[in-house]
Amino acid sequence: MRLKSVICMILCIVEAVFLVPAHSIAAPSIPNPHAVPNPPLVKIPFAFPGPRMENTPVVYAGKPLLVQNVRPSNVKAKDFYLFIQDMRTGDEITRFGESFSFVSAFVNGNEMNVFGTENTDDDWTHDIYRFTTKDLKTWEKKLAIPRKPGEHLFNANVCKDDQGYVMAFESNAPVQWSFRFARSQDLAAWTEVEGINFSDTTEKTACANPTIRYFAPYYYVMYGAWRWAGPGLWYAYRLPETKYVTFVARSKDLTSWELSPTQYPMLDPVEGEGINNTDADLFEWEGNTYVFYATGDQQTWGTIRVAMYAGPLKQFFESYFPENVPMIVFNAREGKYIYPEK
Repeated sequence: MRLKSVICMILCIVEAVFLVPAHSIAAPSIPNPHAVPNPPLVKIPFAFPGPRMENTPVVYAGKPLLVQNVRPSNVKAKDFYLFIQDMRTGDEITRFGESFSFVSAFVNGNEMNVFGTENTDDDWTHDIYRFTTKDLKTWEKKLAIPRKPGEHLFNANVCKDDQGYVMAFESNAPVQWSFRFARSQDLAAWTEVEGINFSDTTEKTACANPTIRYFAPYYYVMYGAWRWAGPGLWYAYRLPETKYVTFVARSKDLTSWELSPTQYPMLDPVEGEGINNTDADLFEWEGNTYVFYATGDQQTWGTIRVAMYAGPLKQFFESYFPENVPMIVFNAREGKYIYPEK
């Protein structure tokens, strides 16, 4: 069955993600002269209701499910929670994880793995935990990624590769916003990959809310970024007011990342979506790829929308990286973008 069961309402976004004062935004530069047309990604005309933002679509026991969180701006952390919705019926089928948000999920056979970050009332966010279940009723919670002293953690996302499992997890250090990587053999015990940090320490631009996938020989990362600085100046945009967008990059070693050389970012707002297209996650369903993403203004309103690529997930990622086209490169050891000649 297709995804049909959602209707449009406004979502209350809690805390502004990677915001800067409006007066600091410069006019965009000349876009990339090497740019190629974007692959056909069709934004479907519906949105999800309710106060939610981060989400992960998965297939579990043959069913398309959406793993989500509720993080209202006017309540205590104890009122935050995680939940799962059946996308065929629209019904909420389980609720858990009090005080947690920044949710993501990974299905490992008959085991549902949900990752979430603990929230507090007086010290923002803390560590990342793993919730597991085999029946969507009984959940076990264990620490996955502890924060470093003075650090705050946010989004995390997991994929499987030929060595085990890889997590990309978001932090406020050394640059807010940035992300690092960790590896695991069993999804339970995680070891950070030392010396590699997807953090723009050179230009201090945002590298936020990562989603990671692996199709040999490449890792692919979708991440939130700014329009007005760094690689954001190399793309064209559909709206003059756009601020927050989603890039896609690929790497063979988690160190050297090529950014897609398309005319537009992978996701940027169209009319009715405000200034934001970020917090993207995706899955494959019945041979097509569905990208779920957040819209809004990062402060007072927003919603979750869906875009569809008519083809499988591997083909979707590959289509953003045509051969023999100069690309922006991010060096995750040196913390800087390297730009091709214009």
